[in-house]
Parts: sequence; structure tokens; C-alpha cells
Amino acid sequence: MIHIYYFTFSPFLENTYVLWDETKEAVIIDPGCLAQYEKEELADFIADNQLTVKHLLQTHTHLDHVFGSAYVKRKFGVKMLMHKKELPVLSDVESRCRVWGIQGYEPVEADGFIDEGEVIKFGNSALEIIFVPGHAPGHIAFVNHAQKFIIGGDVLFRGSIGRYDFPLCSYTDLMNSIQTKFMTLSDDYKVYPGHNEPTTIGLERRTNPYLNQ
Repeated sequence: MIHIYYFTFSPFLENTYVLWDETKEAVIIDPGCLAQYEKEELADFIADNQLTVKHLLQTHTHLDHVFGSAYVKRKFGVKMLMHKKELPVLSDVESRCRVWGIQGYEPVEADGFIDEGEVIKFGNSALEIIFVPGHAPGHIAFVNHAQKFIIGGDVLFRGSIGRYDFPLCSYTDLMNSIQTKFMTLSDDYKVYPGHNEPTTIGLERRTNPYLNQ
């Protein structure tokens, strides 16, 4: 059984996820830890629970989702995996941090690329990758059908959707991703987003104003 825990890090209130199972093998998704104490909080959680980190996964690479990626790579000796179409987004993070006066970001590079249809394995568990562009050109999400959940990044939120006013965003692509990838799941799938609290596919199908226009 996969256990899910998330931290909310940085002034952007970004959700950083740790997933693990009974083998104690784990993955970290979207490490947004910017301050040193946030990095230590993440590391302490891994140590306290005696976890072995196997993968660093990125749903996408907007700055708030990669603040701690270099640290995680170095601390746990893992590779950073993302979609190849996120390369221009990742390469722009350092300049955006300078423009916005954000200090403490350590530049990071991808070590490998993953795409829809591939499966990430750790311990006795697996996450299926789906390609859900729109909020970012190479946005992906991680689905586990056995336990009916999705680590969705910034695609779908409780009562809202991801922003589409950033460079390389597309409202059309975002809505298509939601309708063809998220909304094809059953109502009882739980959605763990990149910001704010979790939701379910059923709740969003019934109440999300962007899906009921």
C-alpha cells in the first residue's frame, strides 16, 4: 500500500509529496523546499521514517516546484526525471528568480526524461504517467489505479484549474487535459494537487465552475 504525505513549502505554498510503501522505498515529487529549514524538514521526515528515496519526479518545472530539486538530488543521490518538453521552462527558472527577487534557488538539471505510458516503480508499487499539458508544456501527472489517486501538479484544483497566463501555457490544452485525462477517471479518484488541499474527481465534476460552463 502506498502512503502519501505532503509538505507545503515556500511563499508559494507549494505541495511537496513523499510516497512510500511497506518496503520503505520512496519517491519525492515536486520538491518546493526553498529555505534551509524546509529542506531539513523534508530530510528529517525521510530519516525518521527510515525511507530510501528511489526517484525524484517532477510534474512540471515552474520555479516553485523545483526550488529544492538540486538539494534532493544531492542529499539522496537520486536522478531528476521530467518530461522533455519542460526543458525551456526549467532553463528559465534562474532568470525568473532574479526578476522576482527570490533568493536561495540552486539551479538544477534533468537527469532523464519520462513520458505518458511509462511506469515509475518503487518497492512493490507503481505510478502510471499521463501527459497533461496546458499549465506547462511538458506537464505530467502520476496515477495509481489500485488505490485510485493522482498526483496532479497544477492541472486541477478544488474549485479551480491551473493558471494559463504564464509563458508556454495554453488554456485550450489545459482544458483538454482535464477533460480527456482527469475526467475520464471515476468519481472516487482522489486528486493531490500542487497547491491547496486534495479533492476528488467526483467533487470537481459536480462543482468546479470551469467544468460546468
